[in-house]
Amino acid sequence: MGLVRPVLVRRLNNEIKDLNDYLGLRIPPVPETAKFPIEIQIGLSNMPTKISETEAGSDHLFMMIISEEYPYERPRAKWLTTIYHPNIMMPGDGGYVCVKTLDNWSFGSSLLSFVKGVEQLLTDPNPFNPYGTESCMSAANWYKNNRPKFKVSVNYGDSNA
Repeated sequence: MGLVRPVLVRRLNNEIKDLNDYLGLRIPPVPETAKFPIEIQIGLSNMPTKISETEAGSDHLFMMIISEEYPYERPRAKWLTTIYHPNIMMPGDGGYVCVKTLDNWSFGSSLLSFVKGVEQLLTDPNPFNPYGTESCMSAANWYKNNRPKFKVSVNYGDSNA
């Protein structure tokens, strides 16, 4: 059982205000009479992501779905635009977003922390835990083979001292 409705709506509106401040958006407040689930579409631009193995993209759209059980239950995310990502399904495959980065979701978490988790997932995909769709598996292989390579050398100064 979730929060009583007036408390839930007040909390959501406070978190929407924080989200608006962070994202520079104007998501309207949730009316007291709103029916759940509440779906908020969020557009992302200037995100360095891929839309295919060979094409980069920067504009994306996803839906955040908030149930009446919020905040005890984290929101769900559904991707609405083409993306080549190991942890986000193409819209035709369901658009599901792996939010394992939000496994520590608790009553104290917020819509803002959820959106920041999605941002983190976009900028740092996890190719070692992809969804099992063809596009996600292909993206995982691409990200594994095209990750930054590191070299290191260390100088400890004069070792005879």
